[in-house]
Amino acid sequence: MAMESEQKVSFFGKSAIQCPVCGAKFYREELMSGGGRLIAGALSEELRRIYEPTKKFGVLCPLIYPVSVCPSCLFAAYPQDFTAITSDAVEKIRADADRRKQGVSKVFPSLDFSAPRTLREGTASYFLAVMSYEHCDKRAVPTFKSGLSSLRAAWLCGDLHAKLPNDNYDYMAKLFYRKARFYYTLALEKEQKGEEPIDSGIQFGPDLDKNYGFDGLVYLAGYLDYRFGSDSQPEKRAQTLENSKRMVARIFGMGKASKGKPSVLLEKAKELYAKIGEEVEALQGEKKPADQ
Repeated sequence: MAMESEQKVSFFGKSAIQCPVCGAKFYREELMSGGGRLIAGALSEELRRIYEPTKKFGVLCPLIYPVSVCPSCLFAAYPQDFTAITSDAVEKIRADADRRKQGVSKVFPSLDFSAPRTLREGTASYFLAVMSYEHCDKRAVPTFKSGLSSLRAAWLCGDLHAKLPNDNYDYMAKLFYRKARFYYTLALEKEQKGEEPIDSGIQFGPDLDKNYGFDGLVYLAGYLDYRFGSDSQPEKRAQTLENSKRMVARIFGMGKASKGKPSVLLEKAKELYAKIGEEVEALQGEKKPADQ
């Protein structure tokens, strides 16, 4: 829990959760609601909700709580998947315990998932989720959830960098953004091929206050490709961005195609479409790109 003030902002559930991987029991931490704890601010280009600090509670970060993490073996997953993983996945995740522990300790030493979470545990929870979902089958929609977890990890690394500017969390943020780009693109490819269908009832997020649905996934796939795709080969990048541009255009479409969709998403999709178009023209030698 991010204890920015002495006021209580979270609680541990009364019922113990048993880890399906190692059998350890623990209690899940939840953010308390109401009481003026959260004041919603602007929505970023990445569809992240910015929350305003309050005099009573300071700066709170709801994103540090969603992933359940076993304090013993560090298996991590979203609540709907945590106790529903298959026996095959259990065996693979159990065999991978040492790699999870060693991997996360290199970036976040001395974590404690039995105590109230800090921003460090929250960030690490998404890192562990990506490593855990590697072993889940398509019913858990692991590719998309790895992308969502990578994106949230990038956001939280940015928050850590703001607090600790000399600890290289900005570098970690870039790594997680690139991972997010890879997984979002792959999730769309697998969905189109029927290899990993994405049910419309899934919580797409990407933040916690609103579900932007499959259109949000499409928008972020295009956005991440625009912001974090490789630019070492201009011709190849132009082709990739053309595909992203066509993909983003489907969000706002024409006439009834956009009816009922969130206006903020339509506006951001149109803005992204224009920015991608400008860079494509620049790569083709027609004019300079807009500032990114």
